[in-house]
Amino acid sequence: MPTASSLGLTERQAVILTVGFYMVTALIMVSCNKWALNTIELPWMLLWCQMLIAVLLLKVTDYTGMLKMPEIKTDVAKALIPLISINVLGLGVNTLCLVYVDTSFYQIARGLVLPFTVIFAYVLLGQPSSSLVLAACFTVFCGFYTGVTSEINVSSLGIIFGVVSSITTSLHAIVIKKSLGAVNNSSIDLVFYNNVLSLIVTTPIVFLSGEIGLVSELFDTEGFQAFHSFLAAALVTGIFGFLVNLAGFMQISKTSPTTHMVSGAVRGVLQTLLGYFAFNDIITGGRLMGIVLIISGGALYTYAKDKEMQANAKPTYIPMTQQDVDSDHEERNEVGKA
Repeated sequence: MPTASSLGLTERQAVILTVGFYMVTALIMVSCNKWALNTIELPWMLLWCQMLIAVLLLKVTDYTGMLKMPEIKTDVAKALIPLISINVLGLGVNTLCLVYVDTSFYQIARGLVLPFTVIFAYVLLGQPSSSLVLAACFTVFCGFYTGVTSEINVSSLGIIFGVVSSITTSLHAIVIKKSLGAVNNSSIDLVFYNNVLSLIVTTPIVFLSGEIGLVSELFDTEGFQAFHSFLAAALVTGIFGFLVNLAGFMQISKTSPTTHMVSGAVRGVLQTLLGYFAFNDIITGGRLMGIVLIISGGALYTYAKDKEMQANAKPTYIPMTQQDVDSDHEERNEVGKA
């Protein structure tokens, strides 16, 4: 993969471009998914096509030498069963949530990611949280509660899928940390295994959902036009799904977790504006207040974690002048005489 120096970019420029690439692709991905589901409501079939296209594009990067993909090994695949299970369930409920709620309400429906992450980190990993982190979680919960209770026509099923999506997203982050050891800590290998195995697991779900029959009926009743619309939706969302995976990997490798969370908060604001202007979503006062509280809670969490990182950092003394060096030698000589 090209480096910042090989492209003639400074490290700062590389970080800005990486974060920008992630935010743009993530926004386009949500928009494309919503457009595709508004056009043809086949969530599992659409998800399967996205995974297939992602696998094909990963193989293209392997063939062209841009990235090296691993060979699938049975023992590694068995070790990744928890990750694949959480991933497939998470992608499924994410897509189904987007079927039932507006683009601008999507962030509220999935707003409990942070509280669940903190809870699972304590229950599963034994990691306690500071009072400031707990305050951030409470702020996010208030935002979720405000946004949900202020809506009259919002789908209860969409909210349920959003809550389950928050749970799977929280567990996904924890499971990824434990799964990296199975692939020698290679993020690219994990991305490839994740997409290939998720594609295999999703295949029977597509048949069981009955969406294959719906595709046939759609083709019979509306002809090639509907089939072309479905293929276009699958292709566009598949390509941008692949780019989101790549952009997320690039951002995490180029920036800190704090930057990753800040960009996610900014993306939430832009996503709300996108829903308003592109899909004519109605932004009620309660919905706006819920989004503000969720983003504020995320910002408070980012601030709290940043303070923790600074507190845990061990400062190292580095002599800067010859006087500092001489002083250091004198101190050591005094200790030696004592």
